[in-house]
Amino acid sequence: MDQNLFNEICLRQLTLSAVHEGETVAVLTRGADRAEYADAFLWAAQKLGAQAFHLRLPPPASTSGAWAVGDSGLAGNRRAVEALKSVDMVVDCTFLLFSPEQFEIQGAGTRILTAVEPPPLLARLMPTKELRERVEVGAELLAKAKTMRITSPHGTDVTYRLGVYPTMSEYGYTDQPGRWDHWPAAFVFTGGADDGVDGRIVLAPGDVLLPFNTYVQTPVELTIEEGFIRDIRGGLDAELLDSYIRSFDDPRGYGMSHVGWGLDERAHWHGLTQFGGGMGMELRSFYGNVMFSIGPNNELGGPNDTPCHFDIPMRGNSLYLDDELIVDAGEITVPEMRPLSRRGGRP
Repeated sequence: MDQNLFNEICLRQLTLSAVHEGETVAVLTRGADRAEYADAFLWAAQKLGAQAFHLRLPPPASTSGAWAVGDSGLAGNRRAVEALKSVDMVVDCTFLLFSPEQFEIQGAGTRILTAVEPPPLLARLMPTKELRERVEVGAELLAKAKTMRITSPHGTDVTYRLGVYPTMSEYGYTDQPGRWDHWPAAFVFTGGADDGVDGRIVLAPGDVLLPFNTYVQTPVELTIEEGFIRDIRGGLDAELLDSYIRSFDDPRGYGMSHVGWGLDERAHWHGLTQFGGGMGMELRSFYGNVMFSIGPNNELGGPNDTPCHFDIPMRGNSLYLDDELIVDAGEITVPEMRPLSRRGGRP
């Protein structure tokens, strides 16, 4: 993307995130990655009258290119952590999620925005206030629920006992002290009780395995008891999923983590075929997907901080909150959560 255009979309983002004169914004990068992101956000922050600086960390020691869950690059670097705690907003171009350093920075009142997806995707899925309102409607409904049930024509029937962990919303910008968000994003989620997820999930062709960044090709059947996957059956996809989890030698990798649904009608299910180098945020956000996660739940305040993590958005599923149908085979039923173009019924 042309740097001037990237500058302008970052200006729109920081405007939504309420950056203003008198604030200080830090842009965090690692090694040589995303230097153009730093340039764009620094320019945008200055245009809004804020002070800004770029904190560049050394590159990861690993050369595999894979994201190491919870490895922020800040561990043991107290001066860097304190610098980030001292500002009003951090633009995270490294992916701090699940790290203790992120929680510490948020705890100081610093708001954090993660931006690691390709610039054309950031531009196409620019957050809006209208989308935020719809996400917040979903968060209100989810926060009141005591149970969630997910079903599908392929055989999924799983129940989450809710109320233990907070409800989280992501809508792509952050204007509140201590809040984290990810650009782009449009979904709500919470976690089931640590021993409160039971049933069966059947992954169907076209469902998504993140961080594999692949589409399921053959059905995968997961048996879940008291919050943990007890059995994985199917063909090659099942073998790959199980092999990956076992490679961490950590039984907590089979734990059930957060769960929720996506709300961005602009996001494409086929997004993995368009953009490389991102973290699959478009797939987490596409309208009507039901996504469950495996592994860490520490971002919700839970005890599981295993580095083994999966997010799995599924198509065509139905989701109930306390027996009220919220997602009907991939279509949102609550009018206030639909985009205006869909409020008259199904498209």
